[in-house]
Amino acid sequence: MVHHARVTDRQDLAPEIVLLGFDAPELVRVTKPGQFVMTVPRNGETAATALGVYEAQSGRASLIFFVVGKRTRELANLRVGDHLDVVGPLGNGFTIGPERDVAIVAGGVGIASVLLPARAYLRLGARVRLFYGARSAALLVERERFAREGCEVLVATDDGSDGHRGFVTDLLARESPAETILACGPSPMLRAVARVAGECNVPAQLSLEETFACGVGGCWGCVVPLARASAQAPSFPPAAENGSDVVNARICKEGPVFLASELRW
Repeated sequence: MVHHARVTDRQDLAPEIVLLGFDAPELVRVTKPGQFVMTVPRNGETAATALGVYEAQSGRASLIFFVVGKRTRELANLRVGDHLDVVGPLGNGFTIGPERDVAIVAGGVGIASVLLPARAYLRLGARVRLFYGARSAALLVERERFAREGCEVLVATDDGSDGHRGFVTDLLARESPAETILACGPSPMLRAVARVAGECNVPAQLSLEETFACGVGGCWGCVVPLARASAQAPSFPPAAENGSDVVNARICKEGPVFLASELRW
């Protein structure tokens, strides 16, 4: 569904990191934690870009993104009152279960996809720990927001300017294991999360980051190897008799969230 939205607020959270809020009541009504949208300003000078939904409440949705090229620069240049088209919600999102102890791992702008699942678990009375990693303290945007919501926040920075010096997955590995792990961030971090989850025998849901050409599964340009036995495995193309037990799943369509145990990357 295409939502013709109006920008309601805009904030520079850090150098080249923008929070953009807009009114989209129908989008808010149906968005699930971990889903994403394809966005493009009304002038259409650049192609759409995929961004995780950060907030979705009271008719207002928001996005957090790094300004890294023409598409995100055009979005960053929007001001209150400007319009943009938003397609979504897209993807499967996170599955919110009955667990009472939840670890959420976010790397960089992966923080944009984990506020909604954190809120969902907090509403259920779960303990939620946010493991948040970034290159420096200045890039740990919205950490106070998660603390106010009720999350326990543990941080790591590459340069040691705040929290643990090194990888955020080091923090995850040394803490007492949770009942489940949710994660969003760059692929190397997600692979490390999958390793830690496997060693602790804890289920993990990973939201994969990718540059989408279409966002709806039509181009097959964002595939990831997945166990054929997975409930998320696509039925097309049809499986060959005695064929491989691994299939290519589209991150934008079958995902972006996959069980770590079923990925074959």
